[in-house]
Amino acid sequence: MEKVKKAYLGLIVLFLYAPIFVLIAQSFNASRYRGHWTGFTTEWYANLFEDADMLAAFLNTLSIGLTAALCATLLGLATALALRAMGHRTRMTVRGLANVPLLNADIVTGISLMLLFLGLGLRLGYDTILLAHIVICLPYALLCILPQVLGLDRVYYEAAVDLGATPWQAFRKVLLPELYPGIAAAFLLSFAMSADDFIVTYFTKGAGIDTLTTAIYAQLKLGVHPEMYALSTLFFVGVIAFVALLLGNYRALKKRRGRLEV
Repeated sequence: MEKVKKAYLGLIVLFLYAPIFVLIAQSFNASRYRGHWTGFTTEWYANLFEDADMLAAFLNTLSIGLTAALCATLLGLATALALRAMGHRTRMTVRGLANVPLLNADIVTGISLMLLFLGLGLRLGYDTILLAHIVICLPYALLCILPQVLGLDRVYYEAAVDLGATPWQAFRKVLLPELYPGIAAAFLLSFAMSADDFIVTYFTKGAGIDTLTTAIYAQLKLGVHPEMYALSTLFFVGVIAFVALLLGNYRALKKRRGRLEV
């Protein structure tokens, strides 16, 4: 039975990652035609770094994603702390309103934000994309952080304050370490949602600026270039490295906390 469970788990993992492995293999394929292997090459990576437009789109995606994830995580944390202090009925109402954007169609959100920005007299561009991504990432960040905030025991915070810590010190040294997993999950999920978004970005980007999703969409009209495989591979490797660093940092914190408790 144990072998069957492991085999089933292996099939699930293979199903999830097989397309990515195929993509990585194609990024080193000398042939421009998919499914036809003619030899190993790094030409597409070299061509990618010579494509100024695609590099600009990648940098836009990275900067917008990181900034939107940071802002959404901070706003989500502040909102979760505020909801904790509210009454049960008010909290449930606000949580319900916060969940509506998760169920709303992206095209409705994109058009609504575009009309809002134009109504406010804003010029569509980098800033409007960033604001739109913060809006769409905030509900996901709140969804990750709020359960941990509601599960906190206020006794530890009050004990720290009674022992002489300022409210900020008690929050930073007592509450924040307990919320670290939720905060990290909120940041990663927000970044993933921002980097993956196309519809909202398409309606709020304006002319002269692109992210990876809109740049790839524009190039699809001319066909898929092998440089896209190389770009996707580099992006995937970067995400894996980032997650590995976070996990290593989390394990180091757990070990240090365990030594301090001993």
